[in-house]
Amino acid sequence: MSGFAFILCLAFITVTAFGLYHRLNPQGVLLCAGIGMLICAFALGFPLPTLGNPTGNVAFDLVKNIEETFSSNFLRAGLMIMTIGGYVAFMNFIKATDTLVYLSTKPLRIFRRYPYAAALLSIPIGQMLFITTPSATGLGLLLVASVYPILTGLGVSRLTALSVIAAATIFDQGPGSANTALAAQLIEKSNVEYFIVHQLPLVLPTLLVVMLLFYLSNRYFDKKEQAERGKGKNMILPEPPSKPDIPLFFAVFPILPLALLIIFSPYVSLIHPPVALNTTTAMLFSLLISLIAFIIHKRSLRQAFSATSSFWQGMGKSFANVVTLIVASEIFSKGLIALGFVDSLVGYSSHIGLPGMAIAAVFALIVFSAAILMGSGNAAFFSFGPLLPTIALQLGLPAYVLVLPLQLAASMGRAASPIAGVIVAIAGVAEVSPIELAKRNAPPLIGSILFLIGYHFITQ
Repeated sequence: MSGFAFILCLAFITVTAFGLYHRLNPQGVLLCAGIGMLICAFALGFPLPTLGNPTGNVAFDLVKNIEETFSSNFLRAGLMIMTIGGYVAFMNFIKATDTLVYLSTKPLRIFRRYPYAAALLSIPIGQMLFITTPSATGLGLLLVASVYPILTGLGVSRLTALSVIAAATIFDQGPGSANTALAAQLIEKSNVEYFIVHQLPLVLPTLLVVMLLFYLSNRYFDKKEQAERGKGKNMILPEPPSKPDIPLFFAVFPILPLALLIIFSPYVSLIHPPVALNTTTAMLFSLLISLIAFIIHKRSLRQAFSATSSFWQGMGKSFANVVTLIVASEIFSKGLIALGFVDSLVGYSSHIGLPGMAIAAVFALIVFSAAILMGSGNAAFFSFGPLLPTIALQLGLPAYVLVLPLQLAASMGRAASPIAGVIVAIAGVAEVSPIELAKRNAPPLIGSILFLIGYHFITQ
């Protein structure tokens, strides 16, 4: 039965990949595939995902899964994503983004001839911010609101700018990460000890490789796309942006939410007593401050209140393009899990007969692939995580030797998934295809995960 279910999963994955490749509506493709796998799981006698409030009827429970997924996503991340999307739209409307670009490009004009250097610097800077803002989607959207316009203003292509922003979220590390918390629990260490003793020594050398590979990959793709458009091989430098017709201090507003989250982060501890500030609150607070400044500048309540319509429209656009895709992706993941896809992968891999280190490396690649398919680093690692200490014991390895690379592989695979929340969100705000962005990220991430696995197991 499990073998047949595994083949069914592969069939659904193939059909889904075919549909996404041919640019069928991704929400529809993923939702239908997920519901189809849930139906197959019920027909084969597998338990369906547990519902908070089941209807008592299997047919209605299948639809109830969609409802509860919408509800949980809206409460957990949906409102945050919509708020950030609305804030980005408002910043564009009041020209605060233009002001940020204008001011930023003046001291950074040296990078106009070396735009890839500026892009590469975004990766380690963003990764440091990721430690204090442990939400890939949240940080990605914040960087799109603040760093993305600066990079594109310097001459970096849209896909390259988004690619390095996604690369800034590929390592789930730091005490605030949910994956770090689970990994530390599995090896019976504290979050901070696991971060310092195990994560950093592996992440730092891998980060250098990530930067090199993203540089080479983005240069290659940009030159290829420019040649296809008939623009030659050399990058055309943009004209310096003109001074916007608004006060220059408006440049603070696009980065204000990010600054607030850093200042009030419990891991930075700049404020005593500590303040519990989340991304949505920081966005709404920043919106209020920027709206007041806009009212003072325009001296017109009518214009200011009309400007808020851009915020609501941005929220609605984010819901239609981003939140719905995240929900469809989660239904797809539930279908894979319900059919025992993850359990089957573990079972088949453990019976190959390879040495312990080799099987551990295979597991890391499996988790990397599972994160691409599921679109979630948390889902991939949480699916495998509880099994790892037992598997490590069977392989004769310390638990951390298996847990560490799998935990990092899960977050790395997320950045190569066209259905991952962070990829969908940043691509949606920048109005590019998440599939194109995932394709752009895949080659350097594959090289990076191979380096991480090799370096980790060679140094053990």
